[in-house]
Amino acid sequence: MLFFRGKFLPWVRRAGLWLFLPALAVVAWGELTPHPPHIADEVFGWDKAEHFTAYFGLALLASLAWGLRRSVLLVLLGVIALGGALEILQSFTGRDAEWLDEFANSLGAMAGTALACAYLAIPRHLVGGPAPD
Repeated sequence: MLFFRGKFLPWVRRAGLWLFLPALAVVAWGELTPHPPHIADEVFGWDKAEHFTAYFGLALLASLAWGLRRSVLLVLLGVIALGGALEILQSFTGRDAEWLDEFANSLGAMAGTALACAYLAIPRHLVGGPAPD
């Protein structure tokens, strides 16, 4: 229960805030570099799983940092729009922009946001009151 209560929740939210920008830089570099490393291909074996994982992490961090507010939907839409913009920019770096990549980005962003919202909503259910924002 300590994981969901009091002192630990603000640390999780701060970690989301502080880790979001470095994660964003890594994802943007990975999508825009003309010759990305193929190390992840050995781990996932499928390009779409890499896209899903990257945007899952971005949306999770952004949603944790933002908190459980109605406007968390705007965070989700922002991450999805970022994925679309990076896919379009990717075509200018000599790589192919694919709709299925954007679909995987969107699914990952939705899953990351859903997990963050579920985590942030658990304290409200367990403690019986609103979680600190």
